[in-house]
Amino acid sequence: MRYFLVTNPEVCTGCKVCTLSCSLSHEGVCNPALARIHVMKFPEKGLDVPLICRQCEKPPCASTCPEKAIVRNSETGAWVIEEEKCIGCRKCMEACPFGVITVHPETMKILKCDLCQGDPQCVKLCETKALQYLPAIALTYDKKREWAKKEMEERDHEWLGR
Repeated sequence: MRYFLVTNPEVCTGCKVCTLSCSLSHEGVCNPALARIHVMKFPEKGLDVPLICRQCEKPPCASTCPEKAIVRNSETGAWVIEEEKCIGCRKCMEACPFGVITVHPETMKILKCDLCQGDPQCVKLCETKALQYLPAIALTYDKKREWAKKEMEERDHEWLGR
């Protein structure tokens, strides 16, 4: 069963513990510049938005890589960088529609979420549950439930208004 990393910006506090845990687990240091997750602040709206690799089904980053250095991990389903193949050309950065692929400032190799081999560290430390790692079926169930709830509220409103 495939799992997906999902975000809920409504409950994100912008603490950036996710970025620190990510860089610590991958690079051994707490440095947001080395994280594979990013948090974008929108102070005018009072919103912090965690930005993550969406692990696209047909990822433009993988298809543009001239060295075929972005491959799917058969266990987690994540698209990961094979660092030894990466030449640092940044074509994947340009192709990513979400802008979440970055480059390591020292090695000049690409930094991209690999889902921590199916155990995302950012999720473990997210106090507010703004980040969750859920099975695909849970994603659609929650959306169905929300839609059904909204439909029922509208019908109740219409019924009471008559």
